[in-house]
Amino acid sequence: MVQDRGRLAGVILEALDNGGTLTPPSEGDPGFDLAAATAVSAEITRLRQARGERMVGRKIGFTNRTLWEAYGVRAPIWGPVWDTTCDVLGQPVSLSGLREPKIEPEIIFHLGRAPGADLSAEALLDCVSGVAFGFEIVRSPYPGWRFRPADTVVCGALHGALRTGPFQPVTGPLGRFDAVLSCDGVEVARGASSDVMGDGPLAALAHLVEVLRQEGNPPLAAGEMVSTGTLTSAMDVAPGQVWSARLEGLELPAAEVTFV
Repeated sequence: MVQDRGRLAGVILEALDNGGTLTPPSEGDPGFDLAAATAVSAEITRLRQARGERMVGRKIGFTNRTLWEAYGVRAPIWGPVWDTTCDVLGQPVSLSGLREPKIEPEIIFHLGRAPGADLSAEALLDCVSGVAFGFEIVRSPYPGWRFRPADTVVCGALHGALRTGPFQPVTGPLGRFDAVLSCDGVEVARGASSDVMGDGPLAALAHLVEVLRQEGNPPLAAGEMVSTGTLTSAMDVAPGQVWSARLEGLELPAAEVTFV
C-alpha cells in the first residue's frame, strides 16, 4: 500500500508539472476514498517540499454551493498553495502546463495569527491581518472536468495558480457583497458572497479550520494565506484574454489579469 501510494503520488505530480492528463484514481479503484486521497496528497506535499517548494497557504475549493450540482460534489475540498504557484497581480500569467484552466474571483485572507478554538466571525477576523481580492486559476488533469471528490484532493484541490491584489487591513465585518467578472470588457458572470458556504468567505475559513483539525493535518499558522473559493461560476480561460473583476459592497481594489 505504501509503495502504491508513492507511485501514484509520483504519477500525479508529473502530470501536474507537465500539463499531462490523468485517469481519475477512483475510476480504476472504486474503493479510492477521501482517506486514501488525503494520504496520497500528503505524499505529494512531501515530494514538493523535498525539491524546495514552500507552502505559503491553503486554497478552499467548492465552497460556492451553487456549483455543487454541476461538479457532482457535496462539500468543500482544500489544497496547499505554494511559493511557486502564488504571486501578486500585475504580470501576465502563462497558461502553459495548466490543463483546461478556469478563472475564479476570490477573497484571500492573510493570517496574522493562527485561529483558535473560537470559530465565530469576530474571533476569525481577529486572526486576519489583511484581506485581498484576486484570482485563483484552477485546472483539471482529468479530461472534461470529470471526477469524484477524492480525485480532486490528490491534485491539490485542482489548484493551478493564485494571484492576489493588495492586502488591506480588516476594519470590521465584511458584510454582504457581490462580485462581477468580465472578459475583455464584457460581463460574463456575477455572484454573491452568500453563495460561499451560505454566509461568505469567513464561513469558508471556519470550515477549513475545522476540517484540518478533523483530518489531523497541519493547522493554519500565522503568515499563511487562505483563498476562500470562487464568488462566481468558474469560467474557461485562454491565452490572449484579459479578465477583470470588481466587488460591489466591499471596498477592495478591482482585479485584472492577462493570460498568455
